[in-house]
Amino acid sequence: MLLRAGLVCGASHLFGMWQDMFDLQVSAGEKVLRAILIYVFLIAVLRIVGKRELGQANTLDLVVLLLVANAVQNGIIGDDISVTGAVIGAATLFAINEFLSRTTYAFPWAARAVEGEPTLLISQGKPIPGALRRSGISLPELRASARRQGFSDLADVHTAILETNGIVTMFREDEPGYYHPAEPGGIRIGKRRRSGS
Repeated sequence: MLLRAGLVCGASHLFGMWQDMFDLQVSAGEKVLRAILIYVFLIAVLRIVGKRELGQANTLDLVVLLLVANAVQNGIIGDDISVTGAVIGAATLFAINEFLSRTTYAFPWAARAVEGEPTLLISQGKPIPGALRRSGISLPELRASARRQGFSDLADVHTAILETNGIVTMFREDEPGYYHPAEPGGIRIGKRRRSGS
């Protein structure tokens, strides 16, 4: 009798644990809406503050990105800590990211709106002070980027471009710059050619 009561109690506890893990405390629609709002907010903020944040140009930028991730977590999960809620939130983020990725690939205007345009930082071997200032990149940071790419001196860099993903790409005078060499005058690396570029 005691054994049977113990088994029933154990089974009830196990059932309760599984129910707590998967039972949503907020509606699925609210979970989806929260994830979409936070995603759109982060895209807008990163677009406003600039491409440099994406490339994690220095320690301060990395700290900000880590803290932002922690700060928006509660906005996505709300009062719900269930596994089901986590799956719905993550699935929503993956879905909206895939949708935006395909949209920016198919429509150049969407890519410009979401990602911006690459910024020329060095042209004909000369740094462009206004572009560096707007991008928040100092000459020492540019020199460090040049060293990471195998340039012993910034004077060896003919062209430097701050890409939309926050990475600075650099070219020597005799290297091809903007276009992929497999396509004559062709496509940007990783993107469709944009009209007028």
